[in-house]
This record gives sequence, C-alpha cells and structure tokens, in this order.
Amino acid sequence: MRVISGKCKGRRLQAVPGMSTRPTTDKVKEAIFNMIGPYFSGGMGLDLFGGSGGLGIEALSRGLDRVIFVDHDVKAVQTIKKNVETCRLLEQAEIYRNDAERALKVIVKRGLRFQLIFLDPPYKEQKLQSLLSFIDEHGLLEEDGAVVAEHSSEMDLAERIGRLVKWKHEVYGITAISIYRYTDVEKGE
Repeated sequence: MRVISGKCKGRRLQAVPGMSTRPTTDKVKEAIFNMIGPYFSGGMGLDLFGGSGGLGIEALSRGLDRVIFVDHDVKAVQTIKKNVETCRLLEQAEIYRNDAERALKVIVKRGLRFQLIFLDPPYKEQKLQSLLSFIDEHGLLEEDGAVVAEHSSEMDLAERIGRLVKWKHEVYGITAISIYRYTDVEKGE
C-alpha cells in the first residue's frame, strides 16, 4: 500500500498486523479518488473504519485540511498513528479508538460536518444503511460533500437514504463502492 497522489505521493503505508482488517487496494483507492476528486481545496474528512488510515491519508495528501480517524481495533489505531507520522500529517489528524456509533454521537456533540466521509466496515458486519441514515439525520455531511461506502459487491445499498442519494456505484471484484451526495447538490435545488 502506498499514497497514490498529492503531497505524500509514493509514501509506503503499513498494513494492520493480522487478519482483522482488509485494506483498500491501491487500484480501488485510485478509482475512489478519481470519482470524488481527484484533489480538494480544504475541508474536513472522517475515516470512520480507519484500518491502516489509507483513505484518510490519501485525502489529506490530496488537499483536505484535517481528517478524523476512528477504529475500534487497537492494532488499527496504532497503525494509523504510524502511517500518519510517516506521512508527516500528525498535525492534521485526530485519531481515536472507538466504535462507529459512539464516535458519530461524539461528532454530533462537537457540531462537526465533513466534506468527505469514508465508511469501510468489515464486510461481515455491514451496518452501512443505519450509518448512512445517522449521517443524514444529523447533517454530518457538508452540502457539497460525499460519503464513500466500501462494501461487498454482493450487498445492495438503497438508492436513497433520507436526503442522501447514491450518486455513483462501481464494482471491483468482491468490492463495491457506493458514493452518496445530497439530492439538492445533484439537482440544483
């Protein structure tokens, strides 16, 4: 794994030790950023199932100002810290060990909103529908932002969840990417 583009291009990222996480491949990561960017002029991101931190680090490398990384696994949190340090992005990162639902509740209390939200939960424990509903209900996404959900290609996510509408959907082998945006962004409402 490596950072594909931006100010940290070419930096190698460590994977989380063991078999508890499944890192996003460079091919899929590149495809994601071609769909949503490829570069950004500021903004804040949330990498909710951080794993190695690859998606959030890529977003920082491509121009986001700040990313909050969250993962429940202690090894993942340690790996994110190492990878953020390797890329010299520590001042732009907040890294927490927490489960997704609790982390979202804390984010609501802090009054934060995001340009980009990455959701890449373990394929066997998909809670994407409820997470997307929570994001919509609490207005955690900026009006022109995007939620990137990585999931099993066997799973079908709803076309619409509240005001969030599936904007793009691509399949890469066993992996699928569904990108959601607010309806009024696409329809000019």
